[in-house]
Amino acid sequence: MRIKTVEIRPDAVVLIDQLALPGEERYVTCTTWREVAKAIRDMTVRGAPAIGVAAAGALALAAREAAFSHAGDRVGFDAALDEAAAGLAQTRPTAVNLSWAIGELRALWQRCEASPQECWLTLLARAREIHDDDIRRCYAIGAFGAALFAAGDTILTHCNAGALATAGYGTALGVIRACHERYDGAVSVFVDETRPWLQGARLTAWELSVEGIEYWLISDSMAGHFIARGEVDGIVVGADRIAANGDTANKIGTYTLSVLAKEHSLPFYVAAPLSTVDLAVAGGADIPIEERSADEVTHFRGLRVAPVGANARHPAFDITPQGNISAIITEAGVLRPPYDKALRRACGAARRAS
Repeated sequence: MRIKTVEIRPDAVVLIDQLALPGEERYVTCTTWREVAKAIRDMTVRGAPAIGVAAAGALALAAREAAFSHAGDRVGFDAALDEAAAGLAQTRPTAVNLSWAIGELRALWQRCEASPQECWLTLLARAREIHDDDIRRCYAIGAFGAALFAAGDTILTHCNAGALATAGYGTALGVIRACHERYDGAVSVFVDETRPWLQGARLTAWELSVEGIEYWLISDSMAGHFIARGEVDGIVVGADRIAANGDTANKIGTYTLSVLAKEHSLPFYVAAPLSTVDLAVAGGADIPIEERSADEVTHFRGLRVAPVGANARHPAFDITPQGNISAIITEAGVLRPPYDKALRRACGAARRAS
């Protein structure tokens, strides 16, 4: 697979520019944590796992800068990293992988008793581990998820939960990729366009084209039509945060699909690594929902598509209740209800293994 979403170098974090796709494949080189934070905020990089990986790389950059500017000053070194961590945490509030990655690196530098230079190298190594581990998790998710589908199935997906949303391979698209490989291409995909950012039309369709997987692009409002006609065999989506009870935050429009799936007795799967699970949040009502600028609804890439003065709202995510989810596909296996027990058991086993 040739798509490289995030690359962590000692002196830079390199990101594929998702704002330029599908028209141009170009890369953005960030040399400071602030540049990575801006890239997260403006959606140059997006997708919960990819944001977490990028943030880990950004903290390694902050440690590098602080190691040189505060070489003999541990208090100053720690203060610089605290500032970077706080700045990164404020970029996107819904995706828990961001705070998870920050927490992983914070624990390291707080335990590090070596020189700032050595602490920086420790953080750099951990950021790269997080990157590589995310890819391994995605391959495992794909393998477990592919077993839920059969040759000839048509799968519907929403937004982009592919290589572009992770360090590589993808979660929901990882399942689709694994199905494509397992069944010698005998699967096809409906791709929701995913308004207002069109991550499905711009990004998922591009990834499937690169991989040679058959797909049909549809507007979000067409999904019910094809589901009612029996043309969809299952739905698989990603996640930005999964609460302890299994309620899941994902791109706006996901909840609507889950209701359609339930009405038509269609399997509805969430594919996500365990780093997306937030056991500290009891249910979906406690997950913060990012509300982005109304201009992103009234405009597209600078072009006004609504009347001047039109009022608009833009919640970037919605909550799918656990009762609408058939299974949660993780790197630890396929989890079934009751999710409160299954998620705690899986997360506990993962902690013990690490």
